[in-house]
Amino acid sequence: MKKIFWFLALLLVIVAAFAGGASQNQLLSKIGNKLHWNVSWLRSQNTSKKIVENERVVYQESVITDVVAKTTPSVVTVGIKKTTIVFDPFEDLFDPFNLAPPSIKKKKVEQNIGSGFIVSKDGLIITNKHVVSDTQASYKVITNDNKEYKVEKIYRDPLFDLAILKINATNLKPLELGDSDKLKLGQMAIAIGTALGQFKNTVTVGVISGLGRGIVAGDGMGEFAEKLDNVIQTDAAINPGNSGGPLLNSAGQVIGVNVAMAAGAQNIGFAIPINTVKEVLKTFETTGKFNRPYLGVRYKMISQRLAILNEVPEGAYVVDVLEDSPAAKAGIEKGDIITKVDGQPVREKNGGLVRIIQHKKVGQEIKVELWRDGQTKTVTVRLEASKS
Repeated sequence: MKKIFWFLALLLVIVAAFAGGASQNQLLSKIGNKLHWNVSWLRSQNTSKKIVENERVVYQESVITDVVAKTTPSVVTVGIKKTTIVFDPFEDLFDPFNLAPPSIKKKKVEQNIGSGFIVSKDGLIITNKHVVSDTQASYKVITNDNKEYKVEKIYRDPLFDLAILKINATNLKPLELGDSDKLKLGQMAIAIGTALGQFKNTVTVGVISGLGRGIVAGDGMGEFAEKLDNVIQTDAAINPGNSGGPLLNSAGQVIGVNVAMAAGAQNIGFAIPINTVKEVLKTFETTGKFNRPYLGVRYKMISQRLAILNEVPEGAYVVDVLEDSPAAKAGIEKGDIITKVDGQPVREKNGGLVRIIQHKKVGQEIKVELWRDGQTKTVTVRLEASKS
């Protein structure tokens, strides 16, 4: 049986060689090469997946380390210096009738409280307004190479939780600012800052978890609270002390300013979009101050779902109207729902009311369409500069 098999095989090779005009050696060589390739391919199947996975891990690590090496020289720590008044809690134990005057003791406080990043060679630094909210205190900036600079001036934005610090320095390395309008869910996000006010250049990595969020940011002590619209959500860990630091993309560009974390949650942090910062910087460089238009209402956004459930239109529900504000002068009232501004719908998905107003100018007249008691009406509002 074996002899017949080999005979037939030899006969097939000879016929094929004659039919193709090729020699027996050439044909056998081709067959051998093909067999060798197939065996090599089969052997590679057990390891190719691991090789690809390892290459992917190595690539991702190199991206992160490159971004960190490129940007940390431009990330700073913000410190505070102030004197506080301290009362002795046990003083009344020795004076039950409160006959003695209270003793007042002064205590000097000096600590690191936040982060920031350099945006100009001549000493402009971005941070959060709540980091430098104490107007009676003095502040300092500590660079990555441990040089300390006194903050000469602070420009606080009245609308967003942003501040620009000015230090007396030259030849600094500013960070490159990206484009937050091009962000996509799931893309890499890298946060850098002084976590807990102690750990400089703490690096955390995650992804963009959400866009266009609305939050109320606070300092955890009840001394600061501000409503922020159109913020970025990320699962890159943001801790106290990270406030004001940069949120970066894989190219090392700033895409946001870390501002807050969700209390009682894990890996839910928020950042102000960098395009908002670029608009603030543009206004500041032109006028030397934050000359921002404001409408003068406190509001809550009504989503499409809430609108359907309550049989009202989508828009900004006016919770309060500030006294003597442009809104008050135009006749906007508490309980109104602002649905359009200059024909543009007011929706959560496009950043809400504040996003529309911030693109207007001081002194500009706008047409505000609102819903009141089942009827739609339009009022004209002349925007004014924010007084805060």
